[in-house]
Amino acid sequence: MIEPRHLFAAVFGLIVVERIFELFLSARNRKRALARGGMVVKEDPYGLIVVLHSLFIVAAPLEVFFLPGIPSPLLAWSMTVVAVVAMGLRYWAILTLGNRWNAQVICVPGLPAVHSGPYRWVRHPNYVAVGLEMFALPLIGGAWRTALVFGLLNLAVLQRRIKVEEEALSTHSDYAHLFAGQPRFLPGGRRPS
Repeated sequence: MIEPRHLFAAVFGLIVVERIFELFLSARNRKRALARGGMVVKEDPYGLIVVLHSLFIVAAPLEVFFLPGIPSPLLAWSMTVVAVVAMGLRYWAILTLGNRWNAQVICVPGLPAVHSGPYRWVRHPNYVAVGLEMFALPLIGGAWRTALVFGLLNLAVLQRRIKVEEEALSTHSDYAHLFAGQPRFLPGGRRPS
């Protein structure tokens, strides 16, 4: 059986490669959105998100490899499953949005909101996936401090991000009408007709 720290290194390395790919994808989509008249929402806490994710990429391996503690194989494998499911949800959301997906909040006035794929059930499947990843990834290697601290910091930053994003989408698209009554994070509750 793979030792939890080695499993952490493999999964975490995959996530870092994934994030680098997403930066290139985001830059390409940003250029396309701006060419179509898109507007970068200035209130977006994107800078905080970049700092948070950069620190996370440093903190998790530091805790796993340099702080004492023996990660549980059961916890490592169960959190690997959570991380893989989160990655699947994340890419389902990214593929559903297509060239509209971006790491920043950018609105192209007049484009209808996307209400397909995972967006049929929740407003923010990408943020659900990111939250699950930030919690699960460190726990693969037993880095519970990183999971706790960055999980809570991520929630705080996303609270502001979601408010800004929903306001921008409501102003520039049919988002408010289309997603009225739809849950933000967990399927269930009242669905729009």
